Amino acid sequence: MSRWSESSAWESPLSYRGLILDFAGVMTTPIGQSSRAWCASEGLPADTWRRTLEDDPAGRALYVELELGRMEQVEWNRRTAALMGVSGDNLMGRAHGEVRAEAEMVELTQRARSAGIVVALLSNSYGVAPYNPYEKTGIWDLFDVRVISGVEGVAKPAPEIYRRTLERMGLAGSECVFVDDHRPNLAPAEALGITAVFADGPGTASRVARLLDLDPVEPSTAVSR
Repeated sequence: MSRWSESSAWESPLSYRGLILDFAGVMTTPIGQSSRAWCASEGLPADTWRRTLEDDPAGRALYVELELGRMEQVEWNRRTAALMGVSGDNLMGRAHGEVRAEAEMVELTQRARSAGIVVALLSNSYGVAPYNPYEKTGIWDLFDVRVISGVEGVAKPAPEIYRRTLERMGLAGSECVFVDDHRPNLAPAEALGITAVFADGPGTASRVARLLDLDPVEPSTAVSR
């Protein structure tokens, strides 16, 4: 039976000791909202950011280099901006200007750590200079363990980065829950025995809280950052 959790009614008989969280779209508000607003401000079609990073072979290749830490953000900014026909000055920071920490997930992370659960950040990298997304959103210090693809030289969905995360947490896959908003990143986690949860918007924090046997996280109790 799959341990993939998408239903709010899904419950686990296991007692989990670890929580692994993706960054963009899980710990933060959706990247797409910010990038579309930025495209509009630049007079570009709303999907220019997504198309350049995902559909354009040249843009995708540059983004992979950034994720793997083989290219600095400054160079990525310059070369990717040229594909879009815009200024490369802090391109990543400008496009992510409206990204904020997701208050409910911040609350979940704090509750999990207070309950003795080991909490890890597992993130594909954007680079850190001049725009450091982890510091900008204020989430960096929420975690016991941080595994960033640009440091590791390997990115999700490669199984190795999940194995490294478990090793640094000191836990087995069966003891952990992993939350990501990109479906291809879930299967490798499940293959290691990790319970995978697809982050699909409001309610994700409460679903995960139930898995961890924590009190539900309600929007009214979450603190924005």
